[in-house]
This record gives sequence, structure tokens and C-alpha cells, in this order.
Amino acid sequence: QVQLVESGGGLVQPGGSLRLSCAASGSGLSINGMAWHRQGPGKQRELVAVITNGGRTVYADSVKGRFTISRDNAKNTVYLQMNSLKPEDTAVYYCNVADVGGSAYWGQGTQVTVSS
Repeated sequence: QVQLVESGGGLVQPGGSLRLSCAASGSGLSINGMAWHRQGPGKQRELVAVITNGGRTVYADSVKGRFTISRDNAKNTVYLQMNSLKPEDTAVYYCNVADVGGSAYWGQGTQVTVSS
């Protein structure tokens, strides 16, 4: 059984910063890719950023230059540093982990609200 525990969401003013964390745990877990997705009000879930096992990163155009994804393989944890936040970044953020066998797991989601 794989569990993903997210933390770090909250309310922040436009221009502010937040750091999300997602820790994965499970017997025999061997992680490949790690990613963050988000779903804003009335919108479909979208990919925000991905980081491969080798550290290669890919970002959605809307967050390039503002968000940074990173991982700590020893802790099975993925992070999302979000700077220069905008109201349109308001969403529930979900972490997503794929193991080397191809199975995918999702976190429970953490709310990020950007508002003055």
C-alpha cells in the first residue's frame, strides 16, 4: 500500500510564495517519475511540473520561471516551490508518483488560494 502525504498549502497574497511537499511511503516502493498537478475552480486537472528519476524537469508554460520542482530520493519526497503567485494559481494541488512498475499514485490534494 503506497501513501502520499501532502503539506504546505494555504492562503497567500498575490506575489507571495508557498512550498508544497509530498512524501511517499510504502513497502518496497521504488519511485520513477514524480509530478504535481492542479485543478482550479471549474477547470480540468492539469499538469504543473514533472521531475524524472534522473532529475530532468518539465513545466507547464503558465508556471515557467515561477515554480520549481525538486525531489529528495532518500526521503521519497517531491517539492514544489511556488514564487510570484497569481490569483489564477488558485487550485487544489495534487502530487502524483509513478513507480518503476508503471503504477501511479495520487495524493489527497492540498488547497492553494492566492487572494488579497
